[in-house]
Amino acid sequence: MKIYTKTGDRGETGLFGGERVPKDALRIEAYGTVDELNSVLGIVRSLKPHRTIEKILAKVQNDLFVVGADLATPKGKKNSVIPRIKNSHASSLEKIIDALEENLHPLKTFILPGGSVIASHLHFARTVCRRAERQAVRLSRNEDIGDAIIIYLNRLSDLLFVLARFANHCEDHAETKWVSGKR
Repeated sequence: MKIYTKTGDRGETGLFGGERVPKDALRIEAYGTVDELNSVLGIVRSLKPHRTIEKILAKVQNDLFVVGADLATPKGKKNSVIPRIKNSHASSLEKIIDALEENLHPLKTFILPGGSVIASHLHFARTVCRRAERQAVRLSRNEDIGDAIIIYLNRLSDLLFVLARFANHCEDHAETKWVSGKR
């Protein structure tokens, strides 16, 4: 099978179910950004993070494929092959966040994104996740995508923030506190 099909050469792409849409449609922007986030997480994994982070990111990357497939399949299309994200996916992330936070000092101030290379990339992944969430919210105003995707992406950005803090903790790298208006 060839990787190129030439079916997108006129600026359209196909959704699961066969519908053709412009490549700049909200739905495509949303799942394209989820794909971008998945790629950023692949970069983080290539940096050989702590085994706890590696295990979590492997699960998240698989979940993001479900999010992408869900976004690429309009709700009206009954396709039992396409998985859908569920609220239980977000609940699973909450349990991971709670477990990780047991190892971290409570935050008393805002922190600047950064720290170790792994933590910095996780902060970057968090911002890509927030963009994917904004695009999913925008899409939800025009089409029914359900609530689970937005909830999942919101919770995932929280997890990525905590993972960045955890990465700094594992590497004994101090976090930089934000200092308001003082130089």
